[in-house]
Amino acid sequence: MPDVVVRKIVTVVEEIHHEFGPIPELPLRRAAAIAVIKNPYAGAYHTDIAEFMEDLKPLGLQMAQKGLEALGDEPSAVEGYGKGSIVGVDGELEHGALWHVPGGYAMRELLGNAAAIVPSTKKVGAVGTRLDVPITHINASYVRSHFDAMEIGLNDAPRADELLFILVMSTGPRIHARVGGLAAKDVEGKDGLR
Repeated sequence: MPDVVVRKIVTVVEEIHHEFGPIPELPLRRAAAIAVIKNPYAGAYHTDIAEFMEDLKPLGLQMAQKGLEALGDEPSAVEGYGKGSIVGVDGELEHGALWHVPGGYAMRELLGNAAAIVPSTKKVGAVGTRLDVPITHINASYVRSHFDAMEIGLNDAPRADELLFILVMSTGPRIHARVGGLAAKDVEGKDGLR
């Protein structure tokens, strides 16, 4: 199996205090952990790539820990999460899909086996490409107040032969969320949906 060669890891924290409305007692905080690695499959088609997901699991755990630390290192403070990947132009979209297992399971494990599937997005792009990483509630995907996204990108990545992997965590709903639906306080968390 190929080695995981990391070029850089970046952590970004965003605090949202208000959006034209009253200032809440606590701001919404969102953190993203971003890793840029060499794409071992760049430049050619490879039939068997799935085993690389196993090699990426330690990176997933490292990034999930960095995201959690950026939000205060308290798993109970995290209410939303998401993941994404940007594949450099010498790669293919399926290389970004390698992040599904190592990224998603790392956050779910670190947050106490959260019940909801981790939403995801991916694309192929040049250096500086940005990605809107979707966010949903960690235990119930139908909690409408937590439908959100965090735009992520780096000015020097991904290079053509690189992969950029992203994990995002948030501390709550959108600021001033008020469009109804299942409330976080009413989540049962049994099936990851409600």
